[in-house]
This record gives sequence, structure tokens and C-alpha cells, in this order.
Amino acid sequence: MTLRLFNTLGRSIEKFEPIERRRVRMYTCGPTVYGPAHVGNFRSFVFADLVRRYLEWSGYDVTWVMNITDVDDRIIRIAKEQGISIEELTERHADGFREDLRRLRVTPPDRMPRATEHIPDMVALIETLLDRGHAYRTEDGSIFFRIQSWPAYGRLASLEPEQMRVGERVEADDYGKDDVRDFALWKAAKAGEPSWTTAIGEGRPGWHIECSAMSMRYLGHSFDLHTGGVDLIFPHHEDEIAQSEAATGERFVRTWLHCAHLQLGGQKMARREGNIERPADVYQRGYTPRVLRYALMRTHYRAPLEYTDETLVHAAREVERIDTALAALDAYRNEAAGDPSVPALLEGCRERFKSGLDDDLNVSDALAGVFELVRELNRRVSDRSLSTTDARAAAASIRELDRVLAVAQEDESALPEPATRLLEERVAARAARDWATSDRLRDELLGYGVVVEDTRDGQRWRRAVEVAGG
Repeated sequence: MTLRLFNTLGRSIEKFEPIERRRVRMYTCGPTVYGPAHVGNFRSFVFADLVRRYLEWSGYDVTWVMNITDVDDRIIRIAKEQGISIEELTERHADGFREDLRRLRVTPPDRMPRATEHIPDMVALIETLLDRGHAYRTEDGSIFFRIQSWPAYGRLASLEPEQMRVGERVEADDYGKDDVRDFALWKAAKAGEPSWTTAIGEGRPGWHIECSAMSMRYLGHSFDLHTGGVDLIFPHHEDEIAQSEAATGERFVRTWLHCAHLQLGGQKMARREGNIERPADVYQRGYTPRVLRYALMRTHYRAPLEYTDETLVHAAREVERIDTALAALDAYRNEAAGDPSVPALLEGCRERFKSGLDDDLNVSDALAGVFELVRELNRRVSDRSLSTTDARAAAASIRELDRVLAVAQEDESALPEPATRLLEERVAARAARDWATSDRLRDELLGYGVVVEDTRDGQRWRRAVEVAGG
């Protein structure tokens, strides 16, 4: 099977065919950094990382861009309330966001452009829209996109004109625009607000123009994939399409992928609902970042995900199953002849994994294949029917699949140096039959989040998934 994806533009499953063979250009709407991102936000970002990892695993060369919005109405308001500059506010939360991505093992995007660093790109795009008659000025100097000039408006969200609402993060009567549906490209300067002196006047950009300008700056007028949460379909992504295609005359994005909401208590997790939890809150309750990552991605991206303690407990158990299997395979020793059925067993799992993800990134089916393999390998380890070579091949196969999932424990070389030293000391203690020291070292290793088990093949270890860490 070849990769097939559900394209929001057209509401159908389509064969994925990038514009350039084996190269994929991908954009993700990043955070507006007025506060810490919450767990609901990270479902979308972990999903985008899954897309990028799977494409690279499949042999594509991926360029991934994720923006940071560091100027908008909320940022200005909150900075005023806190008595700090917008730079101080946004830098703090941008740094926190990047650290959250790192802990969740999200591959660093190739570019993370900030809106305030790309004002000239936005101005050039707005000038083109003015020249082509798709934008107009209001009396105060603001500039709006004229939706009536773009008949295709509404096709991404499948909306009729009478269904369309205000497409901007401002009240409808804040600016003197011609049509309530029109959205702001440029906001005239106001006292006490940041502004830039440009060829189109003094002011600052609207929210929607930022993503169009930054994505096209780094990915070109047309690119392959655009991801985001379903809440961005309208108006944000609808507006991106209109202003981009009106300016260039080219198709903006081939495939739009939208991730469903994370729900808490039956409602979308959102600040305005007052039901948010931040990653740091999850770690303080004893779950590791990789357990949270697993919990956020284990369900198909287009299905709403109910987030509860049970969700995290289930995720912790499944991550632990993978860890335990790898630890057993790594420690296993049996210098018998290899089992000729093992290569086919591993290849069958790999094919099911690929088949699941090729089917619109059906990660649930892909994971089911992984756990079927784990169950069978556990049986063979228990029966001593594997050879050492078989066990090494099986562990390597699971880790190769984990290049996409990014939830398995790290290699021993990734452990803190003190933990590695304690493992070595414990091997020596057991060799000397010093059981008291062995037990004490086991307890000390738990402090580093390392669980040690003694088997007939010797000492083996795994990360304790219930202990927070990186």
C-alpha cells in the first residue's frame, strides 16, 4: 500500500503524491506565545511530529516549518496586565514551548520563524493583494482582504456565504471594514500598541497573514502538507488559502491534515473552558514525557481523544510493555542456532506497521501489530526458543519502528553517568554474592528512574515509566 491521507480540502482519502519526488515540504501552525501551551495543544504538535517521522522513515526528505506567533491582541493585552514588554512575555513562553517539545521527543522543526521577524514578507504579500484588487484600506489605515473578490472562499470548511462568520481575532465593529466577513491583513497603529513603519503604513500584521508569509518564505508558493487542529480550519486556514492563492495565482497547499480535539470532561481542552492541564502538571503527577506522548498519539488523529487519568495509566502500561520486552531481548543469551521463522515474524510486523500508517496514519492498527510481536517475542524468550542473534534482531526491529513512535526507553549510553556507574557496580556486587549491596544499588537506581531485574541471562534494566524525566 502507498500512503493515503484524508485531505480536509475535498473531504476525501487521497494518495499522497508530493510535488517533488521523495521530497516533502510541510508547515504546522505553531503556538501563540502569550502563555504556556497545554496538553490539548500538544496533541496537534505530537501528531505533526508523527507525520514528519513517518515520512522520513518511509524515505522522504522532509522540510518542516512551524511558526511562532509573537504579536497579537492577546499578547499585547497580557503584557500590559503583567507590566512587561511583549518581547519579555513571548520569549519566556517560546522558550518553554521549545522545552516542552524536546521533552515530548518532538523532532525539532527545520525552521521556527517568529512573526515579528518577518514583517517585510507580510508587507510584500499585502502590497500584492492591494495591487490585484483583493485588499482595501479603511479610513484609519487598516487593510482588509475582500472576501467578495475570491469566489472560492469557504471551500476548505465547506461553508456557504451565509454561514461565514467574522474571520479575525477582533470584534466585527473594531474596524470600519466593507463587509463583516472581511478579515484584517494589517491593523493601523494604536496608542500603546507595538507597530512597524512600513511601505503600507504604520501598524502591525493581522494573524492570518503571518502564516501565509512565513510558510511561503521557506517552502515556496506551493507546498505539500499543512497541519493543525480542527479549530483552525475556519477561519484561519480558510483565510490562509484565500490570501495566498489570490496573491500568487497558484495552489497554496496540496494536502490539509487536521487533528481532532483533546477532550477533558466531554469538552475540548481549552483555556476558555477552564479545563486545561499543562505537560508540567502531568509530570508532577508522576508520568513521564514519553507516556504523555504515547497517550496523545495512540488514537487516530481524526478521532476526538478523551483525556483522563485512565488514559495516562493505560499509556504507561503499554510503554512499559515495550520497555520490558526490549530489556528482556537485550539481556537474552542463548547461543543456539537461529530460528528460521524469526525474519518472517519481524517482517510481518513491519509490514503491518507500515500498512496501518499508510492508511491515513492509522496508528492504532500500527501499534496493534507492534504489541502482537511483543507478545510473541515474550513467549519465545520465556520458552528459550530464540538465539542470541534472534533476540538482537528482534530488539533492533522494534527500535527501528520506534523511530516513528519515539516512546521506547533510551540506550544505556543515554543514561546519566551516575546511573550507568551504579549498574556496573551492581553487576560486580552480584558476582561477589554481596546481596545487601545489590539490593541497595537497586533502590538507588530507582531514584534515577531505572528499574533493575535479575534474570537467568543476568541483570537487565528499563526506564520506570511512572518516574518523570526527559
